[in-house]
Amino acid sequence: MKWRRESVLDLYNLVFGLILFFSPWLFAHASKDARLDLWTSGAVIAATSIIAVVTFANWEEWLNLLLGFWLMVSPWALGFTHTSAMHISIGLGATVAFVAALELWLMNYEAQFDSHSHPS
Repeated sequence: MKWRRESVLDLYNLVFGLILFFSPWLFAHASKDARLDLWTSGAVIAATSIIAVVTFANWEEWLNLLLGFWLMVSPWALGFTHTSAMHISIGLGATVAFVAALELWLMNYEAQFDSHSHPS
């Protein structure tokens, strides 16, 4: 396991994934679709974040980015709008997507910066 500076962002996404996973119990979501969506998305985000900390690969951040976007549209796709689950899903989905996008940007920006900063 090699610690990278960006690994802290994976730890944030791990926490967000765990909050999503436990939110049906914490906030007593009534909709079965909302519960399944938050449990599944939270578990996948948490697992992906753990994998990203242990053994990093670019696809993990892309998966978290897609899951974050899914969480933002899932209340309409699955029909649990105007519920507390919708607010949790959109808020944490946007946060997960932002953190994943930030990590992707940092990795790509640093790669470009490092290649330009060293004289050839």
